[in-house]
Amino acid sequence: MQKQTIKNNCSSILNLIHKRPTVNAVSVVSNQWPVVAHNVSRFTYHVSLLGLIILLSACGTGQASRVEPTATIAAQAEATQPVPSPVATATSEPPTSTAVPTVAPTEEQVVQVAEPATPTPEPVESTTEPTAQILLATDEPELPEQLEPTLPAEPEAVLPTEASPAEVLPPTETPPAPTPLPTDPPAAGVPPLDSLALELIPVVSGFTKPLYLTHAGDGSGRLFVVEQAGRILLVKEGQVSPTPFLDIVSIVGSNGNEQGLLGLAFHPNYAQNGFFFVDYTDKQGDTVIARYSVSDNPDEADSNSAKVLLTIDQPYGNHNGGQVAFGPDGYLYIGMGDGGAANDPHNNGQNLNSLLGKILRLDVDSGDPYGIPPDNPFAANGQGSPEVWSYGWRNPWRFSFDPATGDMYIADVGQNQYEEVHVELAGTPGGQNYGWRLMEGMHCFDPSSCDPASQGLVLPIAEYDHGQGCSITGGYVYRGSQFPALNGVYFYGDYCSGIIWALRREADGNWSQAQLLSSGQTISSFGQDEAGEVYLVQHSTGEIFQVGN
Repeated sequence: MQKQTIKNNCSSILNLIHKRPTVNAVSVVSNQWPVVAHNVSRFTYHVSLLGLIILLSACGTGQASRVEPTATIAAQAEATQPVPSPVATATSEPPTSTAVPTVAPTEEQVVQVAEPATPTPEPVESTTEPTAQILLATDEPELPEQLEPTLPAEPEAVLPTEASPAEVLPPTETPPAPTPLPTDPPAAGVPPLDSLALELIPVVSGFTKPLYLTHAGDGSGRLFVVEQAGRILLVKEGQVSPTPFLDIVSIVGSNGNEQGLLGLAFHPNYAQNGFFFVDYTDKQGDTVIARYSVSDNPDEADSNSAKVLLTIDQPYGNHNGGQVAFGPDGYLYIGMGDGGAANDPHNNGQNLNSLLGKILRLDVDSGDPYGIPPDNPFAANGQGSPEVWSYGWRNPWRFSFDPATGDMYIADVGQNQYEEVHVELAGTPGGQNYGWRLMEGMHCFDPSSCDPASQGLVLPIAEYDHGQGCSITGGYVYRGSQFPALNGVYFYGDYCSGIIWALRREADGNWSQAQLLSSGQTISSFGQDEAGEVYLVQHSTGEIFQVGN
């Protein structure tokens, strides 16, 4: 019964060929294939030109008056007009191992022919029309229910790769991502930066507009949280002390969004001398750098021990900087904004005789009230203020030193479009010009055309535009032990968008960067404890999170 059905189908195909001489055998069989395939589906063989030749051969027995024998298909193709470049090189006759039988094969014969490896097919063309595209089977094909020889295979989807970066590191821009950096594969054993899964672990809450977190370096494990109004609160064994470590609200002016108690740094020898330093705006809005001492109670400072080191006039209420930190050289570094308003109207960033728009460097262990380090770039030449270490800053909002390398990471808040991160490698001499207001990020600002190379300007390592946020918050290089995969990664974020980026210098000296988390937090600062763990400070809700993965 099965053989009779196949014979009837073959007869139908041959009748069609006889009635339509302009259509080749391949196209007819293709059109009839669903019916034939249904009836012979229990036989296994590749859907290929070989299979078509076998079917035509099977149908050809006793039907010579209707169609040429299958064995003459190759000769027929040679007699027609030249064909386009064939899919495979054709020979004048099929390979010996796939010779076409001269009699209709039995069911057993069909199985026997289908099992060998698929031979190289021969192109077949109609006498009047070009042959349809021939699809070659794969080494291990699945037998399709329907043959669609005219449909090209869809191209494989190509997944986007990371350029990377910021990097630069941008970190760099999606909605425009930060400018990518040229990156090489990380050293063996170091996970790719974009593979890190970041999480924020709640630590403590209940603060009012916290702006900063740090440690005393005295082995106590305590955390000190700075509130904008003028208080420093102590976190001890996970609990907030009910008594502030320092309360100077009465002398701090914090009416402006960028005013208040802005920075805190403990002396490297705090355990011996009890000194710490603060940066705040006073009631007139001017910057004050003052030194305080701890009291007989290690959990409380002496609020009457203030010694003012420096007071800097602020022409406007914004761009006050505020970061203070001791470098690995033992000197106190102070971040100063350009004085405020917009577009640096007094060009303080490039004025070497102004302390605004600079990072200052003081020796707090000599002189009265401070000394000038002898290697400060303008200490003795009279070309600028002796306190100046570097210039061309708009509003450096948080900088830090990598405790392992001594490299200095500085985040500078942008004007209209770009936020930026700079890295000053350990050993870099003072006097570097970081660009503002000549440049905003890696882009000329005022004037609109510039030549950074000829002007000796230092470009940022990473930048991002205001499609990603509105105000950068600098962070720290992770050097803790709880999350080894984060080792050597510098974290920074955006105050408005809550996006957190990671930046890392690879073993070959190149930089890589990646956006790791859209946190939704209002990031006023990052912080670091004595063990090298990194924290995030939430300005709006008063929460502190540990950065982990």
